[in-house]
Amino acid sequence: MALLLRHSRKLQRVRGVLDCERGSIARHFSASACSTAAKEDAVSSSTVHGEYGKKVGSTGIFQDRQSGKGLHNFKVSPREARGGYNSKRMPIASTGANSLFSSGQVVLARHFSSGADLPAHEAIGMPSLSPTMTEGNIARWVKKEGDKVSPGEVLCEVETDKATVEMECMEEGYLAKIVCGDGAKEIKVGEIICITVEEEGDIEKFKDYKASSSAPAAAPAEPKPQSEPAEPKEEKKELSMSPEPKATKTEESGDRLFSSPVARKLAEDNNVPLSSLKASATKDSKKEAAAAPGLGYVDLPNTQIRKITANRLLQSKQTIPHYYLTVDSRVDKLIKLRSELNPLQDASGGKKISINDLVIKAAALALRKVPACNSSWMNDFIRQYHNVNINVAVQTEHGLFVPVVRDADKKGLATIADEVKQLALRAKENSLKPAEYEGGTFTVSNLGGPFGIKQFCAIVNPPQSAILAIGSAEKRVIPGAEGQFEVGSFMSATLSCDHRVIDGAMGAEWLKAFKGYIENPTTMLL
Repeated sequence: MALLLRHSRKLQRVRGVLDCERGSIARHFSASACSTAAKEDAVSSSTVHGEYGKKVGSTGIFQDRQSGKGLHNFKVSPREARGGYNSKRMPIASTGANSLFSSGQVVLARHFSSGADLPAHEAIGMPSLSPTMTEGNIARWVKKEGDKVSPGEVLCEVETDKATVEMECMEEGYLAKIVCGDGAKEIKVGEIICITVEEEGDIEKFKDYKASSSAPAAAPAEPKPQSEPAEPKEEKKELSMSPEPKATKTEESGDRLFSSPVARKLAEDNNVPLSSLKASATKDSKKEAAAAPGLGYVDLPNTQIRKITANRLLQSKQTIPHYYLTVDSRVDKLIKLRSELNPLQDASGGKKISINDLVIKAAALALRKVPACNSSWMNDFIRQYHNVNINVAVQTEHGLFVPVVRDADKKGLATIADEVKQLALRAKENSLKPAEYEGGTFTVSNLGGPFGIKQFCAIVNPPQSAILAIGSAEKRVIPGAEGQFEVGSFMSATLSCDHRVIDGAMGAEWLKAFKGYIENPTTMLL
């Protein structure tokens, strides 16, 4: 079996490479280089010394361990050495060398430019920085053309479908060419964004470099729905091919009237003269909208996060059987506990605890108490999570972000308050890292405190099975002791559930546990 190793300025562990039963060091040549490759006495950059290879004069010779024959290296011109090599397998113009490829082989190769005028370089494509990413935007380049780059250094900031992520360099070299500059939009995963070289002197040679028009590497395929039976597909095809009145058209040119057979048949069946019909044509909806009189508007480009959020929410509403459960909880004791804890937080220099922080803690403890709601639908099975990771919905000018508080059931209120505020700040700055928004098992969305919304129904965030929508607290007059009336504060909470995972009784059980923690918040401290 052929082993493909990456060629570098320093060959490492070459002796180990030749431990194969039949080993050789060879180069692959492009079509232009192959025509001049010859079996000559010349110094090769891949000459190996030692037990399996020896240098005779200026000729690199390798010993075939079975046949004992000496195998010569090949000489190429400096021009071909700079640009003629190719990572594709090409025939080598030597019968003796070709015989080595009849069985196991070892090949040292590197990706070189396809053009003879360009030196060795590496084309870096748009990476896939999240599981759902198919394209991304360049927010800004941290490195500039000509800068030296080292492994671990940040090359640029990429706006993914989730957040803006720093893209790090993988190898040492120089940034020769930036193909997609600051603000470049909708770059497919795998599409070339920059070129790096090993030698500083090669930078100038990429001044006028343009990326190839060939298709980029295939992006991660989105999950497709289960295939339908063959018969329904055929029926759909037949229906789509069936004539419709909208498809009919007539065109008049001079004295001759042009019409389709469908139009003539329909006109004949309905006793309508063709001359009385006007030709129909498909109009571009955008042009029609733009041509509407009296409308002033501005087109705002969608960010990656807004586009992916729209697709995921649409998929959620179309594929997840939602149902909703609402409960009102009295929050007087919750408000009192918060007023007692915040002076202690101020004294210790901690963040103030909000009502939403208490809601997150109550939701996490309710999930630990009713773990069946901390699950995902996986088609053939239901996956129940051991960790309780709460996503918190944060609205920003870039779109909706849902950073995650991990193991919220095990953290104190002060820790939750600090994490939520830090995550919300980074979300608004569009600087969340993948680890800060991935891996959630349940989501909390609060429109009550910030906006005064009394009650609403949120959309389940797949692959999760539930999301809690929190409304604002309002004062109500309620019956008190001995026929008296008193005023109490009540907060609405609506649980949106995936009925495939959470049955009605199960969702009600979770809401009961949640309400118990909210109305008796001291139990959260036990």
